[in-house]
Amino acid sequence: MSHQPELPVINQLPIDLARGNFMRTLLRELSGTLQDVVGLDQASGFVAVVGQRMGERINEMYRAASGGDKFNAQQVGEVLVDLKRRIKGDFYIVSQDDEKIVLGNRRCPFGDNVLDRPALCMMTSNVFGMITAENLGYAKVEIQEAIARGDAGCRVVVYLQQSPESRSADGREYFSDELGQGANVDT
Repeated sequence: MSHQPELPVINQLPIDLARGNFMRTLLRELSGTLQDVVGLDQASGFVAVVGQRMGERINEMYRAASGGDKFNAQQVGEVLVDLKRRIKGDFYIVSQDDEKIVLGNRRCPFGDNVLDRPALCMMTSNVFGMITAENLGYAKVEIQEAIARGDAGCRVVVYLQQSPESRSADGREYFSDELGQGANVDT
């Protein structure tokens, strides 16, 4: 008769299934599966739809909480940094002027789960683009560097108006619903 080894108490095993880690892992696996099955472009498109909806919802939350109607450009920059801070990212404003906001990031909200999952960057692009466009009328978001692609950090440029520089940038354009042009137009 063989003797079964005594197992430790199951609920005391060192397994990280806290909600945040579980959700980041879930999103990593979902985006990875999409990338593997339909390709990076299509996976990015699916994540973009979710990001657009999240951007609309987050914008509504900030507007309701502030009691204001629309944010000006400086406030938009502050909202973008604050929302990423609240979800454990480490975004900061590198520079800001009338034409663009340049943001850096030292820590992705998805943690290490973002590695090799550049489709998840569409979440940032769409959330930033939707919030900016809904408040300022227009945005174009260019992700120049991304932790997901193996860079040490992220560098995101949010163009606030159409200009020769924004037109030549590799990014996605977003328009306010008030303009009737829709959002998320690839350029």
